[in-house]
Amino acid sequence: QVQVVESGGGLVQTGGSLRLSCVASGSIFSINVMGWYRQAPGKQCELVARITSGGTITYADSVKGRFTISRDNAKNAVFLQMNNLRPEDTAVYYCYADMVYQRYWGQGTQVTVSS
Repeated sequence: QVQVVESGGGLVQTGGSLRLSCVASGSIFSINVMGWYRQAPGKQCELVARITSGGTITYADSVKGRFTISRDNAKNAVFLQMNNLRPEDTAVYYCYADMVYQRYWGQGTQVTVSS
């Protein structure tokens, strides 16, 4: 089995910063892509950022220049540094890890940005 666990969410004021962390553990052979989605109330789930094992990065347009994704392949970990947060960033953030034939999800961590 594989477990994916996020941490680092919380409440922050507009303009503030948070750092999300995510670690995959268990029966891991090889992780290709790790990344983050978010789900805000009443909105569609949105890909925030993703990073391949080779370091190729993709960001949603809404977070470019404010969020930075990074990865520690040796620790099967991915991080999301979120700066200059806005109220519209409020959502539950879900980490995922893509292995051969299957995607594994974390339980989600709440990020709330107050205006």
